[in-house]
Amino acid sequence: MSTSTAPTSSDAPGLRVGVIGLGFAGTTHLDAFTALPGATVVALSGQEPARLAELAESRGVPETYADWEDLVARDDLDIVSIGVPNALHHPIAVAALRSGKHVFCEKPLATTADLAAEMVEAATAADRVLEVAYNHRRRADVAYLARYLAEEPIGRVYHSRASWLRRQGVPGIDSWFTNKAAAGGGPLIDLGSHVLDIALSLLGEPRVTHVSAVAYNELGRAGRGGSSGGGPVSSRSTHAFDVEDFASALLRFEDGGSLQLEASWASYSKAHEDISVELLGSEGGVRLHVDNYNTEGTVTIYRDVAGAPTIERPAVQVPAGHHQSVIAEFLDTIRAGETAGGELRFAGHHGEYALHRSRVIDAAYASAAAGHELEVPA
Repeated sequence: MSTSTAPTSSDAPGLRVGVIGLGFAGTTHLDAFTALPGATVVALSGQEPARLAELAESRGVPETYADWEDLVARDDLDIVSIGVPNALHHPIAVAALRSGKHVFCEKPLATTADLAAEMVEAATAADRVLEVAYNHRRRADVAYLARYLAEEPIGRVYHSRASWLRRQGVPGIDSWFTNKAAAGGGPLIDLGSHVLDIALSLLGEPRVTHVSAVAYNELGRAGRGGSSGGGPVSSRSTHAFDVEDFASALLRFEDGGSLQLEASWASYSKAHEDISVELLGSEGGVRLHVDNYNTEGTVTIYRDVAGAPTIERPAVQVPAGHHQSVIAEFLDTIRAGETAGGELRFAGHHGEYALHRSRVIDAAYASAAAGHELEVPA
């Protein structure tokens, strides 16, 4: 059911957007689309009536819907933006793509790689853009490292490390995040997918062929590891805490390189949020280290100069707005395709790279359950 909260402009400029989701992700998408020129949010959907009305009023969105199906059914939308629990990504995206709309989806693509593949298939069949909110690769320090590696190669990168670790940061012990059916997994799919994306993008998108992983749930199932306070946040969840709170995986690449990937929501370790990506090359090394969300001093470069080891820490400022950057690129991709010739105007933008990340995460969970290394499907 639609509720009009403001007059609709018949000549609203640019691409017309419908946003689904009222939480952090949905609101972040909404604010990014609202701030960017050439796009207008004309519809918003969510299940919390008061929050829905407040966001529509404060952001000037003319139409609201309780059910996402009603928003997707509109024939005047160019884009559907998805910022809801992971299990809903697949049905919303497939419906939107099949109706001819471009889709911007919060990560991960889906709860499983098979569902993610169906989303990519729908995007390819409709030739619509399917983009995923891997916003951290748009950080200024990551972009700096990408430029540096292009201009000053560090030789063959034979091993890398990528991690996102929390001392206590389970995102709601009683929430959908800790339910496998709703989320697809714990910190590996939630946080690990971000640093995996950063590492693969810096490495030039090598294909992961094999994964050997372990996963544990020692603190979350006991009600510990929440983000508020130092002790138990709850006694027992109302549903089973059936995802991991810590995971570690060794990934092997087709080119012979490797990557150690780790993610935790809770562990008795460093008190801060700690994000790190490190590349070890035959002629040098680079490291991104974001300690407690620092925005300065996050890049380190290791080399030999005149036979002596050197360490360089370039001054790179990291402003906020990574979601806005990825959405700006998404809009540019759509505009470029609209003016291009050929049968597939959006080839290469159907979510293929995000599907590979889903396959890697799936294989890591399967390896942890099986207790041995597994092959990653191509």
